Parts: sequence; C-alpha cells; structure tokens
Amino acid sequence: MAIIPIMDLKPGVKLVKSVYTPMGSLLFHKGKVLLQRDLDILKAFMVETVEVGKLGDKMVQSRENTSSIEPLAQDSSSLVKQSSFAEEYDKLFNMIKSSLPSVEAAGIPIYEIRNQLERLIQYIKDYNPISFLPRILNDYEYMYHNAVLCALSSYKLAEWSGLPKKDWMQVAFAGLFHDIGNVKVDPSILFKPSQLTLEEIREMRDHTKIGYQLLKNVAGINEGVRLAALQHHEKVDGTGYPRGQESNEIHIYSKIVGVVDIFHAMTLNKAYRKGQSPYLVLEQILSESFGKLDPKLVQTFIRKVTEFNNGVIVRLSNDKIGEIVFSNHNEPTRPMVSSENVIINLEKQRNLFIVEIVKE
Repeated sequence: MAIIPIMDLKPGVKLVKSVYTPMGSLLFHKGKVLLQRDLDILKAFMVETVEVGKLGDKMVQSRENTSSIEPLAQDSSSLVKQSSFAEEYDKLFNMIKSSLPSVEAAGIPIYEIRNQLERLIQYIKDYNPISFLPRILNDYEYMYHNAVLCALSSYKLAEWSGLPKKDWMQVAFAGLFHDIGNVKVDPSILFKPSQLTLEEIREMRDHTKIGYQLLKNVAGINEGVRLAALQHHEKVDGTGYPRGQESNEIHIYSKIVGVVDIFHAMTLNKAYRKGQSPYLVLEQILSESFGKLDPKLVQTFIRKVTEFNNGVIVRLSNDKIGEIVFSNHNEPTRPMVSSENVIINLEKQRNLFIVEIVKE
C-alpha cells in the first residue's frame, strides 16, 4: 500500500481506500482498478493523492484490455439469478393478467398471488427500477406490467424509507392492486390515444373508488392496501382525486405507490405513447412534483435507483454511447459519462440527457 500523488499514478493500480471529492461525494469505491479515464476524473476533481496497492500484471492487463464501454463478464451464478428473476416476474405477470379481468365475478386468488409474489421477492436484489424492462412488452398489457413493477418498486421504496419489515409485503400488495379499479373502465377510454373528454375523465377517475370497493372484502391485505387503491392519485397539497385529501390524510402506502406509479407510467410503453427515458422521468418527477408528492419519498427513490449505476452503459440524446463513471448525489440524474475517451459532465451540459440504458 502507498499514498501516491495523482500526477504519479499509472493505470492498473487498485484503490485500497475509497476516494471522495473535495466536497465529500463518493468518487470511487475501495477496490476499484484505475483506468486511464479514471485518472482524468481524479484530476478533474482536483484530488491530490490516493491510497493504492499494485495488482498482479495478469489481472491489470486483462482489465486494461477491456473496452471502455463493455462491462466485465458476469459469472454464471449471476446470470442464473437474473434469469430466475425474469421467469418469476413472467409467472406473476401472467397470474395478474388472467385473474384481474374476472375479479368481480371470481374474486382475487389472493393466496396464489401472494405465494408467487413472495417467490419473485426472493430475487428482489436483481431488480433495479431504473433499468429493468419486461422481456415481452405488449402495448395493450401495460396495466398488468405496471401492476407488477409497482409492486416491486413499492416494496423497495418501503424498505429504503425505513418502514417496518412487516409492512414491506403489504406495500407490495398496494402497488400490485392500486389500479385494480381499471378493470371496470371502458377499454376505449383506457386506450384512447387522444385527449379525454370531461365525461371520460370523470369515468377514468372513478377507478380509485371502484378499486377500494373491489378490495374491501379481500382477505390477507390490510386497510393500507385498500387505501392505496383509493388514494394513489391524491396529492399532498390537496389537489388530487378523488377526495382532494392533504398530506396528513393520505396513507403512507398511498404516498409510496403514488411515486412509483408515476415513474412506471411514464417509462413504460403504452398503446398510444412510447415510454420516456427513466433519467429524464426522474428529473421531471423531481421538478414537477414539488408540493404534489411526498418530498422525502421522491428524494429517497431518486437517490437509491441512481446510487450504484457507475459502469452502466447508456445512450445520450446526441446518440452517443458511453459509460457512467460518476454520479453526483446533489444531481443524481445528471452523472458524468465517458464516451469516446471524453468525459461528458451532464450536470454542466444541460442540453444533453440520458435517453436509455443500453446495458448494466
């Protein structure tokens, strides 16, 4: 181990201590092997010294020969876990797709759904709301994908927000069933590509009250799950619907689902609109939700979904492909991206933004 001035560093050394910017933001984790672009980043942040240890020549060479926009190969166990997550996701999706349309006549097979949801939750560590997309995405199946994704994201946000563990599965149910009332909305309204009339808006908004009634006598869920179906469109300033309730009247489950529902509604493809960039959506949620959504939940969600994205390959709005090399916790949606040996600071280059995640 040695403390080395930045000017004397060479590519291929391994950090034995994490590196922080002069303002206290994490720049590189302990254990990272420094490549040439990393040295440029250290210089850009005016870091003076780092603590490093020399790696074996073979390992250094293999890392240096890796393309700057190609992630390191995953081991087989990681690939198996990701495959298992996708398979369990598809099973829950198909269960929801087959059961929700007939819920009024046949009821909800709550225990079967719970068992499958628990199997999916076993792989929750392999789920990142900002990068995961279903393998098969039919535009007209949006409602069912949104249900499963909101269940997973609500579970994570409940955990990230410090809710007791006993609530996490119930919050997942809240995300899964929040739009159940849409099964009684005319499909011509649900999938209408043009602007809704006032009458159609009133019918659409009724899905919240319908959802609460459909869940009223379902066993295995608590009142917070039912209230999430009723309140997920309420806003903390009282401008939402159906009752115009303010923050202290809105259940915490409803607030959590309200955040993740907006995120997935904007990023998923619909029959009449292509999904937007998740990074751009997070920016819009942050800027447009002031006074509308719970600010702590919004900030927690944005911080956590962007927290460990260094190394992720993205496409920028100028169509260039690059790798996220640093995320500023003050502006997590505008990281530094290395593209064609140039560091692009999206925090300063406001005309550019991340269009899509190409590969994790």
